[in-house]
Amino acid sequence: MTAMLASVNSLAEALLVEAAAVDIIDLKQPARGALGALDVAEVAEIVRRLQPGSCVSATIGDLPMQPELVLPAVQAMAATGVNYVKIGFFPGGDWLACVEGLQAIAARGVALVAVLFADTRPDFAMIDALAQAGFRGVMLDTANKQLGSLTRLMTLDELQLFVDRVAGLGLLSGLAGSLCVDDVAGLVQIGPDYLGFRGALCREHSRTAQLDVGQIDIIRQHWRALAY
Repeated sequence: MTAMLASVNSLAEALLVEAAAVDIIDLKQPARGALGALDVAEVAEIVRRLQPGSCVSATIGDLPMQPELVLPAVQAMAATGVNYVKIGFFPGGDWLACVEGLQAIAARGVALVAVLFADTRPDFAMIDALAQAGFRGVMLDTANKQLGSLTRLMTLDELQLFVDRVAGLGLLSGLAGSLCVDDVAGLVQIGPDYLGFRGALCREHSRTAQLDVGQIDIIRQHWRALAY
């Protein structure tokens, strides 16, 4: 069964999402970019205030693919106690050197999730290297939110290839990127481990606006209806 991830930017939003029984509480600051990060101290406080059983992920920010920047950010975020640390693989830099450095962190038990961006047309062959380095999951998102949703940038067949490749390597697969309620039915059929939402859960569907529990309920109701 595909799980639901909701991105939140504060303790108040995290508690709201937890009360709504969303499967994964994802900590990020959308005002700082596609994978804008919350301050490490704030993430640690949110983790401390949530129930022990809550599943929490957090991004490290829109960092260039430079090991000297990525590795310390991952280590600092992992120390907050989140369940998953998400790392955006942006164009440029040396992603392979980053993966090689992150392998040692993964070997210490830190659950790493790589985020690839559909609008940069990533080479899915890199998923093999991520699996070999010990990553727990790979997510497909969008970097430029002005270009529209993930389902406008890639066909369902392309997304199915991504999900199948990730699953075939024993990793978790996630799909996100300006998704709305109308995307849920088609994407659930592809079988990702989770779908991620932010803008669709906010007032006026603006990803930098305040979270609206009513929008969460709408998506959850639509989701449940698919099971019947």
